[in-house]
Amino acid sequence: MALSHQTTVMVGRTHGVHAEPTTLGHKLAVWAFEMERNLERLAHAEEVASVGKISGAVGTYANVDPKVEALTCEELGLKPAAASTQILQRDRHAEVLSALAILGSTLEKVALEIRGAQRTEVRELAEPFRSGQKGSSAMPHKRNPILAERLCGMARLLRGYVAVGFENNALWQERDISHSSAERVVLPDSTTVAFYMLRTTLRILKGLRVDEARMRENLNLGGGIVYSGRVLLTLVEAGMGRDEAYAVVQDAAMRAWEGEGGFREILEANGEVKERLGSVLDELFDPAYALRNLGVVFDRVKDLKERLKVA
Repeated sequence: MALSHQTTVMVGRTHGVHAEPTTLGHKLAVWAFEMERNLERLAHAEEVASVGKISGAVGTYANVDPKVEALTCEELGLKPAAASTQILQRDRHAEVLSALAILGSTLEKVALEIRGAQRTEVRELAEPFRSGQKGSSAMPHKRNPILAERLCGMARLLRGYVAVGFENNALWQERDISHSSAERVVLPDSTTVAFYMLRTTLRILKGLRVDEARMRENLNLGGGIVYSGRVLLTLVEAGMGRDEAYAVVQDAAMRAWEGEGGFREILEANGEVKERLGSVLDELFDPAYALRNLGVVFDRVKDLKERLKVA
């Protein structure tokens, strides 16, 4: 799914609670730039790990001419390690595992967003659900975010592999073999898990279901409480003291929160507020103001696509 949803307006949430308007495209942009950083981390990890050594039992070239190491590494497309013991130092392997784990955490972030948005009471996004698929053998109404949940579980594996990588860096003197048995598991497994996570994330995003009507409905819950910040600032600009303005706006918002009416209608019932804001209330409850500067982000996305040569 491309950034065609850059104008799909939805509510932003902080601490899981409605904050200010945002767009689906902005969320996608955040993910896209993080994935670029993942590419950079992986490229650096590859460079760090692309070394070899043929330098003897403790790395001193006691019985091996360094030219042998240089020629062999050149043939293999590697660089000779500047200094080594009997082994290549395992900080290199730890960096590879760390880069893969950070990648996994990004994919988990995407999955968590979709899981949260697929909840029955939110229902803004949903992962693909094919015809005839069963959500639950006991509850036919269910559409569970099983792919996204799976990604979250796989991310935990990658983070666990990093711990092994860190443990493997500290060995006895010039080497022991406490690292190698674990590396035979975590190195191939981590690349397999990361590949699976990337493939599954791509599957989810390609088939992602977006309910724009539900997004608008959620945005307007409470009669526009997400616009409280702008109402506050406008009251201050209109001459009301900030503490007084905050108290008025918070009271209206809390009453709307408790179901005593819509935020806007409660504000309009306040004579002083209506006098100060009556002519601009429509403008204050328009999400366009909060989103007016997002174009700069999407221009950066265009530059990103050009850098990565993405269609």
